[in-house]
Order: sequence, then structure tokens, then C-alpha cells
Amino acid sequence: MTQEIEIPLIQATDENLKGYGYLIDTYEKSEIEIVTWPKQGWRDIEEGTGNEGGTTEGSFDTWWQGDTLYGQNNAVQHKSDYEVDGKYILGYSTNPDNDLQKESYKTPDKIYLWHANYHPDGGQLFYPEEKKPFICPLALPTDDIEPERFRAFYCDGSKGLYIHPNVWHEGVFPVSEKQSFQGKQGKVHARVSIDLKEEFNKYIYFKTEI
Repeated sequence: MTQEIEIPLIQATDENLKGYGYLIDTYEKSEIEIVTWPKQGWRDIEEGTGNEGGTTEGSFDTWWQGDTLYGQNNAVQHKSDYEVDGKYILGYSTNPDNDLQKESYKTPDKIYLWHANYHPDGGQLFYPEEKKPFICPLALPTDDIEPERFRAFYCDGSKGLYIHPNVWHEGVFPVSEKQSFQGKQGKVHARVSIDLKEEFNKYIYFKTEI
């Protein structure tokens, strides 16, 4: 059986989110950090270049189907090995090594995470279309990541969440059956991913109530 690691659930405030990101009052006025393309050697990237990809926008939709939480990012068109029919498997309400219930929804007490990623080209914003709580697990930038470094941030739904470039995350996790967010991120959409089970034989999980 894959090992289970509980990570802390923390109230999302600008103070608690320092280094990870910050809360957003209005979607329309929010800006996304764009990171200049890294230089390959000692010659510098010319000033004003390497950061012109801009941003892309679209809804980020999440929904529970039995014990499985799915997500769909309509801001990007990229396909990946962990994307099935245009949707991601974001997490589970039980250890996914168990038999999963596939149909009826019930409010999860815990959410299990198997995968995470970060974007080296720019930040990412999630703004809830309805004022419903959501949770976002994050870890500070490093390629030498360990599952125990993650923290889950509880957002009450009154504000959006902005995540800095290079911060580990895996979308947003609703407690309600489904939830949609306005999304904005760097258009290059470079992504570095980790499979927690494959690399560490661990899942991380967090409780859904403070």
C-alpha cells in the first residue's frame, strides 16, 4: 500500500501565502508575472525579449464523480500523459489504491493528491465564479521537492488565488460537488511535473475543514 502523508490545512491569508502567492480581490485588474526565458550560457538574453508570450485566459472547471475529482483547464490546449479526454484527474476522496466509488457524490472529509506541477514561465490565477470554499495545495520552488513540503491553503471563496511562477501546485480543489473558476496564466505554459506515487511511493492528503 502506498504511504499516506498528511499535510497541514492552513487558512489562506496574504501573510500565510508569502512566497507562494497572494489573494486577489478582482479578476479583471489582476496581472500575471511572466518570467524571462532563461539564458543557456554566459551570453545574456537581450533586454525586452524572452518574455513576450503574454497570457492566456479561460475557465478552470472542477467536478467530483464518485471518489474522483476531475478538472479541465480551458485556458490551454496542451495534452499530457495524465490528461484523459481533455480532463485531468486532480485527486481523490480516499486512498486511490482502494476500490473507488464511481457514481454518487458525498462531501469529502479528506482529499488525496498524487501529482503536482509548476510553471517556470509565469504565474497562475484562479478566481471562483461562485463564493464557495476551495483548497489549493502548494509547495515552495525547488526541484528537490519532497511530499512533506506541501501545505494546503483553505480559501473561503470571497477572493481569488494567485500563484507565483515555479510554485508547486495541482489546480484547485472544491469541497462542493462542482466549481468553476476564471483562469489566467502564462501563455507558454511550460510545465514541470512530479508523480508522487511513482517517485516516492507516497500520496499526500489534507482535511477539508479547518
